Amino acid sequence: MNGHHAIRAARGIVFAVAALAFGITAAQADQSVTIADNFPGATFETTTPEAAGWSAEKLAEAKAWSQQLAPTAAVMIVQHGRIVAEWGDTAVKSNLHSIRKSLLSALIGIAVDKYEIDLNATLGSLGIDDNSPGLTETEKAATVADLLKARSGIYHAALYETPGMAKLRPPRGSHLPGTFWYYNNWDFNALGSIYERATKQSIFTALDEKIARPIGMQDYQPSDGEYFRGKDSDHPAYPIRMSARDLARFALLYLHDGRWKDRQLVPSAWVRESTRSYSDAFAEIGPGLGYGYLWWIGFPRDMGAPTVNVPAGSYEAIGAEGQYAFVIPAYDLVIVHRINSDLPHRPEPNFRQMARLLWLVLSAAGDRDVGPDVALAHAAGTRLAGNALKSALSGKTLVTGKLLAGGPFAWQLRADGTMSVLAGASRGERWTGNWRIDDHGRYCRTLNEPSDPREHCLTVVANGAKFQFFDGDGLMRSETEME
Repeated sequence: MNGHHAIRAARGIVFAVAALAFGITAAQADQSVTIADNFPGATFETTTPEAAGWSAEKLAEAKAWSQQLAPTAAVMIVQHGRIVAEWGDTAVKSNLHSIRKSLLSALIGIAVDKYEIDLNATLGSLGIDDNSPGLTETEKAATVADLLKARSGIYHAALYETPGMAKLRPPRGSHLPGTFWYYNNWDFNALGSIYERATKQSIFTALDEKIARPIGMQDYQPSDGEYFRGKDSDHPAYPIRMSARDLARFALLYLHDGRWKDRQLVPSAWVRESTRSYSDAFAEIGPGLGYGYLWWIGFPRDMGAPTVNVPAGSYEAIGAEGQYAFVIPAYDLVIVHRINSDLPHRPEPNFRQMARLLWLVLSAAGDRDVGPDVALAHAAGTRLAGNALKSALSGKTLVTGKLLAGGPFAWQLRADGTMSVLAGASRGERWTGNWRIDDHGRYCRTLNEPSDPREHCLTVVANGAKFQFFDGDGLMRSETEME
């Protein structure tokens, strides 16, 4: 059995298991194996949701939801190499934002395979420094692998980072290399410098020659990349513009373990190594999200309320302003979501909103293990409002977030309209604030929390001792239980 046949045989097992989860027939599972190696040619092939065994009604819900978010510029859903559904302008090129980092990860994997880059090399041995105040000897002990994992311990000012990233940056010298995860643009930008010095080729040209042209990207040109330079650091950022359909091809390349037809473009071992989790990412927002080598692993599945269960082995590239490329090997599936940040739009979708889109798409495919429906329209229980809601909550303690970092959290709602949030097993006071019932009969609360001083008003559904709180999008924001 040659390598390609072995891969297909292994995928056959995966598809057989997936068939049980999706509720499809054995014949359909066999068909999945037959078309698993289908790659797009000059353009993508398309199929209909009905022919692919998907729910057209659920896909319509997914489309309506995505257009409510920002609105979405383009979505592509590709299974077995064929487009099951798409909407928006999939050919327009816009900023990928941090998805650029996953593209660089692929290029670094190719360079590692050619012995051009050593993951164990230290910054000191590579001559990597930065402007004043430069790197300390301890910081120079960080390795290339540490940077790939966002665990360098180097908290020098960086270019092209958001104000939130700069605010959260730990103090210089607070963590030794390799010991602490922090989503760090310094690491990512320095990796760009390391790559270009080692290969003597620009990221944008290398991307064109080593990936874009071999997989038949329809729109990308090296001129779609540019360097972002500034006084804060010697290491430029490297933003890249790309279309949704070209990003879908890149995701398909990874879905096929770095292989495109008969060519192994990215080493398969690198794909596996770079898409496994080395760190719990943003554990404070919920479990389920990890970080690999410039790739995100899994997805937050509980943020004080259920979100979405993604199949084991799923991973994604994520960029600011709503850029996502999901790779879901269990179902031979790629999902691309783009927002054109060149155009005015509402705030980018958060993880909870994107989880809803994923839930709808996976439900459309027939996934039975996607998790509960957390939409207000489908909530089980009694919707409370006005005086009935005030009476139900006044003087009560509601507990939530048992899976969150620092949790569980006990919300004490006093009759006088003040409140305290107690955190952890010791129940130390984390926040204080106020709560009220507004003119629409909703529960509204304000916390004395500088990072989020706004008032939030939520619709409440009671089901026995459980109280579920739903936001303005109609999504469950927290699921609590009365003590």
